[in-house]
Amino acid sequence: MSTKKDKFSLKDKNYMKLAINLARSRRGLTGENPSVGCLIVRDDKIISIGQTGFNGRPHAETNAINNSFQNLTGAKMYITLEPCNHYGKTPPCTKSIIKSGINEVIYPINDIDNKVKGKSFKILRKKKIKVRTGLLKDEAKSLYDSYIINRKHKLPFVTAKIAISKNKIIYSKGTKRITNMLTDKLTHYLRFKNDAIMISSKTLNIDNPKLDCRLKGYENFSPKRVILDRNLEIDMKSNIFKSVKKDNTIIFHNSIDNDKIKILKQKGIYLVKLVLKNKKQFNLKIVFKKLFSMGIRNLLVEGGNKITKNLLQNKLANKFYLFESLKKLPIDKEIIYFTSNNLLNRNYRLISKISSKLAKDNITIYKR
Repeated sequence: MSTKKDKFSLKDKNYMKLAINLARSRRGLTGENPSVGCLIVRDDKIISIGQTGFNGRPHAETNAINNSFQNLTGAKMYITLEPCNHYGKTPPCTKSIIKSGINEVIYPINDIDNKVKGKSFKILRKKKIKVRTGLLKDEAKSLYDSYIINRKHKLPFVTAKIAISKNKIIYSKGTKRITNMLTDKLTHYLRFKNDAIMISSKTLNIDNPKLDCRLKGYENFSPKRVILDRNLEIDMKSNIFKSVKKDNTIIFHNSIDNDKIKILKQKGIYLVKLVLKNKKQFNLKIVFKKLFSMGIRNLLVEGGNKITKNLLQNKLANKFYLFESLKKLPIDKEIIYFTSNNLLNRNYRLISKISSKLAKDNITIYKR
């Protein structure tokens, strides 16, 4: 691989940062494939760029090569991940690179996929193309944290969030919104960036959410809806039930109510029956494995107190957003307190804390 004498210049680093930004902007939107960014440079000028296509194809390298109107002989290519080198639904990117006339390729880390891992280096070098690796590798590893979880564990990357008031309440009867509308936009951004969103039937029947993305221009990127509904108690008048479309709603259950099952199937809901574990709860790891087998690679959980406690206790959330309002909620007979703060601090590390004077909310981000 690359040697100690392979020093990277400031220009190299800047080009790779641009490629990482390209990849980051499409993260969560490339299906089962990782989001990759690619720059082609000649004579210290960017002559083409590429990103992984929506739903994973074409690959970033192919897009960058096809986007160029210039002869690429003698150019450098900066890629955020080792290029693929095998035939799948598309030809190998290494083949396109070799054919293009590019004479140097730089990427930070090897692909974790065993079909690719480390092989591209030898393939490209054999064709007299200079290859250097390791540039901004820490940034690249962070960029591909979800992809690494997907490949290593065959599980979706799970992002969880919960909103609490200043007095640690997550539900008070009669209160529809805890955080500010500006903070809520981050919730919709997270929905935009995830394949599916999961809640319990209790949350569905109390809050009657839509679970869609309402950022202007991104409505078509609304995630699939996943409901944990042990006894199939979904309200037939709910927004979720009324907005069922083909392949957009999945319910995990343990019901023997054949009449209800028939109604839900006729509506177009995909039903998955699972055995319950102790305390009559779903085994969330089994739920996640099933979702992974259905093509879900990034999952957002907007759970209540019980699901959140389960996730944090068993370290099943990979990233966690704690939204804290500066307002207090009224204390009455129907309130639910956030009780997982100790679990969060014990099992997760704080990576970022954002205080918004405009929104008047605090957002703390944790990672496992």
